Amino acid sequence: MMNPLSGKSFILRVEMDKVGMKFAEMATAISELGGDIVAIDVISTYQTTTIRDITVTTVKTNIIDLIVNELEKMEGLKIVNVSDRTFLLHLGGKIEIKSKNAIQNRDDLSRVYTPEVSRVCMAIQNDPQKAYSLTIKRNTVAVVTDSSAVLGLGKIHPHASMPVMEGKAMLFKELADVDAFPVSLSTNDTEKIIETIKHIAPTFGGINLEDIASPRCFEIEERLKQELDIPVFHDDQHGTAVVLYAALINALKTVNKKLSDVKVVICGIGAAGVACSKMLMAGGVKEIIGVDREGALVKSKTYDQPVWNWYAQHSNPNENEGSLSEVLKGADVFIGVSTANILKREDIERMATDPIVFAMANPVPEIMPEEIEDIAAVIATGRSDFPNQINNVLCFPGIFRAALDCRASTINEEMKLAAAEAIAGVISEEEVSKHYIIPSVFNKKVVKSIRLKVIQAAIDTGVARRIPRDFRS
Repeated sequence: MMNPLSGKSFILRVEMDKVGMKFAEMATAISELGGDIVAIDVISTYQTTTIRDITVTTVKTNIIDLIVNELEKMEGLKIVNVSDRTFLLHLGGKIEIKSKNAIQNRDDLSRVYTPEVSRVCMAIQNDPQKAYSLTIKRNTVAVVTDSSAVLGLGKIHPHASMPVMEGKAMLFKELADVDAFPVSLSTNDTEKIIETIKHIAPTFGGINLEDIASPRCFEIEERLKQELDIPVFHDDQHGTAVVLYAALINALKTVNKKLSDVKVVICGIGAAGVACSKMLMAGGVKEIIGVDREGALVKSKTYDQPVWNWYAQHSNPNENEGSLSEVLKGADVFIGVSTANILKREDIERMATDPIVFAMANPVPEIMPEEIEDIAAVIATGRSDFPNQINNVLCFPGIFRAALDCRASTINEEMKLAAAEAIAGVISEEEVSKHYIIPSVFNKKVVKSIRLKVIQAAIDTGVARRIPRDFRS
């Protein structure tokens, strides 16, 4: 019998007629399609039917639907539910709220609620900054989405985006001990989103915007940064940019090139593409060419999207025109935040010596690594099944840990650059190689390193409103 942990497990809850359905028929059908029954649990039994949970393991990941379809054809059998380990992990949601202190008697009740709590309320009323020391505000972030650009799914229902937001909250807690709460809004209206976030902001020490489509995300973030006194960070923009910059710092070390000397082509001038470009410009890259569906963006043209007009005015100094394939000629670095399979091997062959290729479209990159591994000096993707994964998870826990600890009023460019340099610095000069330019998300040094460098950047730029103890001389 197959090891239950060696493949993909799922559970079929079935209702079977005691007379009309033979268990052997179902077991045979499952086996013939590549499934292995590893457990049978009777959930309940009635006069004519029985309900059982059938745990099935398979080395194939694409046969669950085939098995379900085959069983649904059988007389006397009804599929009640299908769950795999991922679905079971989500039962009842993935996060919870716990009390830090037990309420065991009337005295406890009076101190945490009425009447004693009124004294704490008035202390905050007289000095609102005490909310940071006397409420959850000091360590709590709202993860807010309008569900308009969730993963590779695009626009989905607010309820459907919650598992992603809960997962983000889990990562905050597990990696940086930041309490985060998912907030999925039932509107895509820019003004309503801004107004709603402003109304809930007093509860939180920071706002993490998530999965909000471009170009709406630009205005939402910019307005909130201006109108709130707590950090606002759109992770799809800046998280991607920070981690990409960190990876590029180390990638350039392997080919002995400098940021100031390289020609960079970025494909996909949306939220991530714009943020990545701004980060690279701030880091010292002088020649960046942005490419989208209309080809290379140039200052001599006018575009429907305001952000493209800004981009054209601040990039492509030599005004290269043409398609992605055309402007890639002689480029040192390709950065893709666009769509699958838009590059060919010949495109990479036309790049400069020792080309660096960051093909980050998910789930399928702009070009598969195996197609160019013999000609690209360094390859990175957004996937976990290839070396050098560009993953936002490396950034946002540490950057918010730092911002909360120093009560930063904003997360500025200097703090983001510091975060990128911290991530890159986790890998020593001796360790850097073409297959190892970015640390693992499970590397415990990452958050600690980001925290130290980002807090220092916040202090240096005057946005820190508190100096943590470990920074006091």
